[in-house]
Amino acid sequence: MTNNSKITRLLTELESRRTRHLYRRTHIADSPQQPHMTIDGKPMLVFCSNDYLGLANHPDLISAFRQAANEYGVGSGAAHLVSGHSRPHQQLEEALAAFTGRERALLFSTGYMANLGIVNALLTNRNDLVYADRLNHASLVDAGLLSGAKMVRYPHNDMVSLGKRLRAQEADTALILTDGVFSMDGDVAPVKKLALLAREHDAWLMVDDAHGIGTLGETGAGLLEAEGLSQDDVPILMGTLGKALGTAGAFVAGSNDLIEYLIQTARTWIYTTAQPPAIAAATLASLKLVQSENWRREHLQALIKQFRTGATQLGLPLMPSATPIQPILIGSSEQAMHLSRKLEESGILVTAIRPPTVPPNTARLRVTFSAAHTAEDVERLLTALEKHY
Repeated sequence: MTNNSKITRLLTELESRRTRHLYRRTHIADSPQQPHMTIDGKPMLVFCSNDYLGLANHPDLISAFRQAANEYGVGSGAAHLVSGHSRPHQQLEEALAAFTGRERALLFSTGYMANLGIVNALLTNRNDLVYADRLNHASLVDAGLLSGAKMVRYPHNDMVSLGKRLRAQEADTALILTDGVFSMDGDVAPVKKLALLAREHDAWLMVDDAHGIGTLGETGAGLLEAEGLSQDDVPILMGTLGKALGTAGAFVAGSNDLIEYLIQTARTWIYTTAQPPAIAAATLASLKLVQSENWRREHLQALIKQFRTGATQLGLPLMPSATPIQPILIGSSEQAMHLSRKLEESGILVTAIRPPTVPPNTARLRVTFSAAHTAEDVERLLTALEKHY
């Protein structure tokens, strides 16, 4: 294949994506993460950020970041096992363990790296099996595929089907993988039933609660806190820091033995530079706000109720979700893109989610809410949807 033919192949694929309304583009922000932003040089009311508690631009986090940057510099300079593990990293791991009710926690630079590292450390041969919900996040899908273990995907939240699959096969190690809050649908996993199945079949259970941490539970510790599940019930909890907590990175929380094992074997943790200490310090400040300012979750729930009530009155095809993720199911990618563009022309940014992120013919507008939104912001969105839908 000549160089020209290689480029032609790329261009053909790009044109195909344009034709199928699957082409993606980057927006440029000239302001902090907050409901009212400057996007591509224009003022926008944003309903597509995962900054669920409105903490990404909080002065306490900014102050903690600056103070730590002055003390520790900007970069960590090395991996955790070399010289990159700072005092703020250690303090954050201890705080996250206490926050989630687990013995210990381990920081990762991104959620994607956390999922790949955990799964590939636990599944080590072809006699291992991973059971994955069909609507799991791409990072969980890739983690299972890259592990080399046999992947068995079960219909979304279908515990009867999962039970049959678990009974049908034997494995050296079995791992059940699920999102806590499903990022494109907004619904939650039946974690109590999953915990029972995992115990019955002696399988690991890992919950990626990236979108539940901060937003669910009495103190914001996520779906497992809301459902009253302990470390014994769910041995592996993964959470991210770049959504409701407003910073960046991820963590896994579990038993001391699990964390020690991952320190020795999780390649995406061992062989990468630690996150900047200032990020860890800012996250410590965020954790205090998450636990002390319950009004953020209460206000968020009020906004969700306002939106769902208004959207139902307008006849919008909402999906069953009680979380800050409120998708409007459209169907065709072309129509979803059309509505997204119309909203953008009205000064409102809502992302159109299309395949392969979601199954074919289920394109949607993924509306997300933040505790920094106001009731007036929600009303403006509903007015625009009534006009353009």
